[in-house]
Amino acid sequence: MKRELLNRLNSFVLSEGAAVFGTAAIKEIKSDFKLSINEVDKLDYAISFGFKLSESILNGISDHPTKLYFHHYRMVNMFLDQLSLRVVRMIENEGSKALAIPASQIVDWKKQTSHLSHRKVAYLAGLGWIGRNNLLVNPKFGSQLRFATVLTDFELPSKIPLEFGCGDCRLCISACPAGAISEDPKDFNHLSCYNKLDDFKKKNFVGQHICGVCVKVCREKE
Repeated sequence: MKRELLNRLNSFVLSEGAAVFGTAAIKEIKSDFKLSINEVDKLDYAISFGFKLSESILNGISDHPTKLYFHHYRMVNMFLDQLSLRVVRMIENEGSKALAIPASQIVDWKKQTSHLSHRKVAYLAGLGWIGRNNLLVNPKFGSQLRFATVLTDFELPSKIPLEFGCGDCRLCISACPAGAISEDPKDFNHLSCYNKLDDFKKKNFVGQHICGVCVKVCREKE
């Protein structure tokens, strides 16, 4: 039954348009979540899936975000949230508990934190590594994915997280308009990044604190 449901979830998510799907045990990182104990009680597993951003939209970005990118960003988040709800319903129909986490609902803008780190869950699910740009880097799609997470008490397998794989690529460092990206991912400057996002918003490039510059350059491998 467990394998059957997992296969159905995998097939469903990918058939609906997601590019990647993975699962992980997340009990060890639950203390980092911005969720109450009651909300995550016994939800020790997670499903992570990501949608590939439009290359045509990303190609329109130069040194700042565009209004087309902002619209695309919102539509992708809406798609992920709707897909998450359907995944929750599939799990609940099998008698297990599930909780959909919004694809993009910020709790603290300056720290750029949400209810949980989608990229950390995706990392534990073996879908990529944390790159110099502080984003999840997938071996095939780079950072051009947006992720959603569904927590559940349905026991799911975990994969071994991928090792850092950026290698000699440093395109994000030279492209970052905030100068926030360093050689070591741990040295990513969140405040500089936020200040640049705030500047973009004040200049009316977009109506939200988003950028997309480092996402554009971290692309699918040839």
